Amino acid sequence: MSEQPLPIGPADIDAAARVLAPFAVRTPLLSFPVLNERVGAKVFLKPEMLQRTGSFKFRGAFNKVFSIPQDKRAGGVVAFSSGNHAQGVAAAAKILDMQATIVMPADAPLSKRERTKSYGAEVVLYDRYNDDREAISRGIAEKRGATLVRPYDDPFVIAGQGTAGREIAEDMAMLGLSPDIVVAPASGGGLIAGVATAVKARYPQAQIVVAEPEAFDDHGLSLTAGHREPHPPAGRTICDALMALIPGEMTFAINSKLLARGVTASDKEVGAAVAFAYHELKLVVEPGGAVGLAALLAGRLDAAGKNVVIVLSGGNVDADLFAELVA
Repeated sequence: MSEQPLPIGPADIDAAARVLAPFAVRTPLLSFPVLNERVGAKVFLKPEMLQRTGSFKFRGAFNKVFSIPQDKRAGGVVAFSSGNHAQGVAAAAKILDMQATIVMPADAPLSKRERTKSYGAEVVLYDRYNDDREAISRGIAEKRGATLVRPYDDPFVIAGQGTAGREIAEDMAMLGLSPDIVVAPASGGGLIAGVATAVKARYPQAQIVVAEPEAFDDHGLSLTAGHREPHPPAGRTICDALMALIPGEMTFAINSKLLARGVTASDKEVGAAVAFAYHELKLVVEPGGAVGLAALLAGRLDAAGKNVVIVLSGGNVDADLFAELVA
């Protein structure tokens, strides 16, 4: 029997790039001597906190919302998210003049909740540990005739996130360099799946590595097991954006084929990376966005002498937590 085709391919990412070109920020690759010298590698950071809404999530959200046919847009959109997907969907809906309803955990950072509301979205809160956010969202969507915009298990969302990887591949080519290792964080796995698809299409020899908090390393566990493996729900982490309990079905179909391995970082290491990015690089990165950098600084990557690209996935950090981490 032939293998099932992957949910998306490079052509889908190219199509998403054309959709996003007038609306999304093309974030640069940044390299810093202080970081290169510390780890003995050429490191390039992809600063997605400079993206619209402060994270990569705008890419996938806009590509998905844009794909909704005109005759289906009147019902609006519904999404469930701890914050970054929420803001991405809310911003996309506002641009396209659609109503957005976002189901968010009650313990999501206040800054993310308020920013989501600032885009005109209605916010519905739920208990992260006891309620089923997807069931709540489906119920709202069915009642209102709205389109459910999933945070990762959707081909338009994955393709949109993949435009970050497409830019990495293009920019490395312009520098005349080949990436040896490309690292991105994962919650449900949409970003790393899209990045892996785009980068491997141009640089098949590149190792794509997923970075996760120690307390939520479901991708690492799943890659080792060879199938989707949940993380015990008792886990806690400051990386609030990376708290999915199990990889997505669609995303893991891609990631199980294209990823080399997973690495983790402790909350202490993530906090140190947030502080390093602020003090040494003058970058504001949220904990979930810094986990790849944390793994690099902690020596979890075989980086010496290599070209390493790390996606800093967002910068929407609660002000009080950020002040505590960089103090």
